[in-house]
Amino acid sequence: MIRRAWRSYRRLRLGTRLALGLGALSLVVFAVVGTALTAYMRDYLQHQLGYQMKVVQTVQSKDAAAHGRVTQKPYWGWFSAVYDVSGGSAVLRQPADIPHDTRPLTRFAEDMARSDTDLLRTVKLDGEGVYRLRACEVQPGVVLVSAAPMKDIDDTIEQLVTVQVVAFGLALLGLVVAGRALLRRGLKPLSDMAHTAHGIASHDLTESASRLHVRADALGGGPEVEELRTAFNTMLEHIDDSLAVRAEAEQRLRRFVADASHELRTPLMSVRGYADLFQYAPANAPAERDRHLARLRAEAARMGVLLDDLLLLARLDAAEVETPLRTEDADLVDLVEQAADAFRASHPGHPLTVAPGPAAVRLRLDPQRVRQVLDNLLTNAAVHTPAGTPVSVQVAVSAHTAQVHVVDKGPGVPPGDRDRVFDRFYRVDKARSRDRGGSGLGLAVARSLVEAHGGTLVVGDDPARTVFTVTLPLRPGG
Repeated sequence: MIRRAWRSYRRLRLGTRLALGLGALSLVVFAVVGTALTAYMRDYLQHQLGYQMKVVQTVQSKDAAAHGRVTQKPYWGWFSAVYDVSGGSAVLRQPADIPHDTRPLTRFAEDMARSDTDLLRTVKLDGEGVYRLRACEVQPGVVLVSAAPMKDIDDTIEQLVTVQVVAFGLALLGLVVAGRALLRRGLKPLSDMAHTAHGIASHDLTESASRLHVRADALGGGPEVEELRTAFNTMLEHIDDSLAVRAEAEQRLRRFVADASHELRTPLMSVRGYADLFQYAPANAPAERDRHLARLRAEAARMGVLLDDLLLLARLDAAEVETPLRTEDADLVDLVEQAADAFRASHPGHPLTVAPGPAAVRLRLDPQRVRQVLDNLLTNAAVHTPAGTPVSVQVAVSAHTAQVHVVDKGPGVPPGDRDRVFDRFYRVDKARSRDRGGSGLGLAVARSLVEAHGGTLVVGDDPARTVFTVTLPLRPGG
């Protein structure tokens, strides 16, 4: 039963539970206050009754000393008796106004004979009820016993308890009702946040463009609720940002897959077309066969380069698991000279100048991959500029980094394309053929390799020329 009631209580709303808890606590407080007040009032009334009996016995003692007994009863329902005591026994003087049951009065008179002070006691008299007894010595050997009913005190205490129960009950009811209303108002921000959370739960987060535009904007509730609201909204902002990043990543992935499929489909169709040509006799002539085989090898080589770049990018994306770099101490200036010599040999139509700089810059890097970065940047300059366009390379060193600037005086990168030149399969010139313009992976591979070395690759904003800057960190103490 108790367990079932506890389960039912735990299923109640927080505001209702708090109101009931407040009511239970108030009930305990009211019970303690009521008990203390009732006990104090009973003691006070009994003390007042005792004082009243003392005043009455002062008059009755004179009456008993003069007449040998009490001739007048002071109040209705009171009893007075005079006893002669000797040898520890008490004998009632007659006539006397006494109840039917005189044994408690006689025992009380005998106890008074053995006491040096006045006595007070509460007893129950058969047929009469509860009485308060007081005994005093009239003269040696004579004791006066007075009995006053406790009924008025008991009635007063009963009325006080009734008033307390009614008053405390109404106060408790008002406290619970008002407390529930105040708690509901104070907890409304929490209810709003719960409503917002339900709205989020009903939101389809599987959509690539999902965004959470709902927020807990209601004010009030105190500092604690404000802290919770701030944390809640911060969490929603974080979820929103994560969803945006996920949507962007999914869009990039779809675009990447589409572009990769498109790039691979062209050489595959060429390979398939040349393979089909071998079914015809004219294509098997030695000259035609050699020409077709050369094209097949070129397309296969193109697919191999494209797949190598894709594999390298995939490995760079998973660099936290497996790094594709094989670092060693190398001279950055020497790598720039090697890349410049190779560029002059393969692109004689673009004059290349290596600007003066430091004699040597020793870094901890992967020489093959850094050389690949330089080759990609120089090739990009040759591919995207007219013949005869000057190209220059410069090495510079600052306090903590080394920079390589690759500059060409071609048409430059349009402002709208600068943010995307490092995207995979992105071409500034959409009309350029793949044979002429490459696969669109060169700059993406270059930036990923530089970032794998802990550096950066950026493009300048000069509209009159194109400047790519590679920044690599120096070795500690370098």
